[in-house]
Amino acid sequence: MRKILLISTALLMVASAGFAQTEQPTATQETPAVATPDTKNPGAPVEGKNSFTESQARSRLEKAGYSNVTNLQLDDQGVWRASAMKDSKPVQVALDYQGNIVTK
Repeated sequence: MRKILLISTALLMVASAGFAQTEQPTATQETPAVATPDTKNPGAPVEGKNSFTESQARSRLEKAGYSNVTNLQLDDQGVWRASAMKDSKPVQVALDYQGNIVTK
């Protein structure tokens, strides 16, 4: 009985060690969840589930210097897209779930 208990304990410890290992981040996993003023995701706009409401998206765009934001719509990739004015020029603008703002 004692041997069975020792063997069971040893197997449990070995199995637990395998689950404790974590995956090291790769270059693609280092993308921040939220954009910050100092960083910009070069792959923006990033597709993903967007939690910004329409009014939050409009507010972020306006705070970034865009005016006359029209046709603001959430596309099927989770990116808010709109027409706007920036520096008196018309632009197409996109806002992703990370907060990245990209113009075209």
